[in-house]
Amino acid sequence: MNAELEHLWQGEWIDDREAEKLLADLPVLARTELSRPLPARQTVRACERLSRLLASPDSAVHQKLANCLRESGADAASAATSLAEIAEFLSAESLERKLTAELGGTAPHSLGRADFRTPVFEAWAPIGLLAHITAANDPIVGVFSAVEGLLAGNVNVLKTSGGDSLFTHLILEALAAQDPDGDIAKRLIVLRFSSSRTHWLDLMCAPADAVAAWGGEEAIASVASRVGPGCRLVAWGHRISFAYLTADYWADDETLAGLADSICRLDQQACSSPQVVYLDTADPAALTAFAERLGPVLDERGSRIAQARPSLAEQAEITTTVLLARTEEHLGLTRVFESAEGAWRILVDHRSALRASPLYRTVWVKPLPREAITATLRPMRRYLQTVGLAAARPDVPGLAAHLFTAGALRVTPVGSMMDSYAGEPHDGQYPLQRYSRRVSVRLDERFMHDTRLDDMGAPGPDPAWRLPDPATPVMTKADVQALNPAVAPDKAQLHITSGGTSGTPALSVYTYADFRSQTQRAGEGLIAAGLDPRTDRVANLLYAGGMYGSFLYGHGLLEGITAAQLPIAAGNDYEQDARMIVRHRANTLLAMPSYIWQLFRNAGHILREYGGVEKIFYGGEHFGAEQRQHLSDTYGIGTIRSFVYGGTDLGTMGHQCSHAVGSVHHLFSDLFTLEILEVDSDRPVAEGETGRLVFTPHTRSAPAISRYEQGDLGRWVEGACGCGRTTPRFELLGRTGDVLRVGTYFLNYRKFQRIAETHLGYCGELQVVVEPGEERERVTVRLDRTAGVDAETANAAFLTHYSELREGLAEGLMDFWIESADPGAFQRSAGSGKLRPVVDRRQPS
Repeated sequence: MNAELEHLWQGEWIDDREAEKLLADLPVLARTELSRPLPARQTVRACERLSRLLASPDSAVHQKLANCLRESGADAASAATSLAEIAEFLSAESLERKLTAELGGTAPHSLGRADFRTPVFEAWAPIGLLAHITAANDPIVGVFSAVEGLLAGNVNVLKTSGGDSLFTHLILEALAAQDPDGDIAKRLIVLRFSSSRTHWLDLMCAPADAVAAWGGEEAIASVASRVGPGCRLVAWGHRISFAYLTADYWADDETLAGLADSICRLDQQACSSPQVVYLDTADPAALTAFAERLGPVLDERGSRIAQARPSLAEQAEITTTVLLARTEEHLGLTRVFESAEGAWRILVDHRSALRASPLYRTVWVKPLPREAITATLRPMRRYLQTVGLAAARPDVPGLAAHLFTAGALRVTPVGSMMDSYAGEPHDGQYPLQRYSRRVSVRLDERFMHDTRLDDMGAPGPDPAWRLPDPATPVMTKADVQALNPAVAPDKAQLHITSGGTSGTPALSVYTYADFRSQTQRAGEGLIAAGLDPRTDRVANLLYAGGMYGSFLYGHGLLEGITAAQLPIAAGNDYEQDARMIVRHRANTLLAMPSYIWQLFRNAGHILREYGGVEKIFYGGEHFGAEQRQHLSDTYGIGTIRSFVYGGTDLGTMGHQCSHAVGSVHHLFSDLFTLEILEVDSDRPVAEGETGRLVFTPHTRSAPAISRYEQGDLGRWVEGACGCGRTTPRFELLGRTGDVLRVGTYFLNYRKFQRIAETHLGYCGELQVVVEPGEERERVTVRLDRTAGVDAETANAAFLTHYSELREGLAEGLMDFWIESADPGAFQRSAGSGKLRPVVDRRQPS
């Protein structure tokens, strides 16, 4: 690389002259780039890819960055540690936790309902143009802050010190390379120049909407003087941390080892490193005894951790501090303990006031009785950060309260003061919130059944970052089942099974976070379909037990939208269920079509007399048009719609709206990419054709699933929907298992059902049974006897309107029967109670 090209501008390396020219146009650049959103999930996806490369020592990216760190003076171990720390920060799991903790979810920029009882929508919006002025000699700070700026959706211009390496530039260049759309590169500008070049600082800060700055008070003040009115200054100043030990732990070996590790790790360069050890005592002898115990532990633990060498100025400060402490020994104020090799220094001071250490394994030991914590430390509250606390369990809550009152921001075990967790506040603040704005939209009654204004935006194709790799094989249920055993125990949190309609129930595992994201969107889909959480009282009549997740799913989605819920659950005592519906004044039923049909067939007289059921929302099965019309005409039910199209393996893929017809659904395009592939190949179907529905989830983390064949057939529905949503629409056209080959002909369950509804006025349940025979296979259409359809009439209708069936019979390739059966004769799934539409006795069930 040309030595003069030391700035990275939207993915291109440029020199000083070009950088100064472009800096003058920074306001125009910001306006242009901010007009296009950068979804947080897009940044997470790119970060996850880079994380994997950084975690692999053999990758070219890892080797390039490790070499850069080593050229800057880091040893091989330190370089590896730094890259591992960055890789952990950039992992999808870490960033998703951070987004959820700080901004409430992984799609924080989506204008969603803040209250499902009023049409109020809220979201986090980018602050805009975010300038980052980083501290010298800390390459990780700039990387983390830039990623946080990207997660918040900002355009980021970042300054590194003129004496720094190009590490920050290189790693952010590598991050941008992981984004196939190129959007991340356009939002990253990384400049390397000295702070003495004040003209450039002014060009950075003048158009900025926020400036994040690191450094001491003088450096922060210099930046603050350049921040204009209305610009948010996010100051990350120097902080002091300390350990606090009670008498129970002064001599505890584990505590001393943990303290020594915290002192030696990073040689106290981190703000969270202990510079002082406070003991809960006023006894000078206790301080001396503690220092004598700590010294050998520093020798033993410190020898395991590589030690950095201070600069000449830093060594001078250490020497001056030690000499002054030795002088004060004569006044009885201090006592100095020092390693023979000069590796560490313990400075005992009988005065309690907080005092900064010259670092490099130099630590003060001071007295601080617990009753004096607030009075002693509060004057320094603006500088306090982490407290490593070692105390008996009953003492911890009270001491933590005292320390927080004094100004401390974090309390940790003494051995993990520098450790953190995803989503942890930084210096008492959430960076993502500081880099964002909270915005709201309050609308009128027309929007009561809208839950995300994004769904009404301009339609467009899926961006490249969301599209599955077409070379990835299409996954089947068996493929997903094979992934389950490899899911880490901490992620396999919820175990649920399918209903077993098409065979043996299959197990699915979820993290609770993944499951909540599915139920949240399902609840929003229910509102879009017509539920009103303000007035509707919902009887949850989904199936429970046997690890089947239906009832749990329904409970979660209703809880998420704060709808009134009656957790009745589907059962076999239909009259009892009907009486509960009446007693508790439910006006809405949430159930599967099979159960709904049985409920009204067995307890319809109770519900007709009640007359209070106004809405039915169903899922899990097809609900015939004649069945819905019968319920509407007979019982006066005005709304009968699918509330969700989902599956146990994937979750919530689609929903209906007030303009939905038949089995047309809107895709939850923020959660899934849908491909419709040909029945006999993995090529996309031609326009308007029917094919296999193949979904790629964007939020399913454990197991990671891509290009999953749901087992359903469908087609795209073109044109605008009357509801105003622009999310893609698709029509369900049956299960792939609904298509049977008998003889040389393909017979479709849905066609049998459609003929029965259209030409027989049939509104009951219908089941197709295929079984082997001595000479040929036999197809039986089973109809509900109570529907009153004559078998001979039904036989004639099917033969008249189903040409393939008629031809198969004429050629002697199959037999055909009509069976009028009692409702109890229909085969159902043991787990879910769903009707098995097709029973194929030619193969094991």
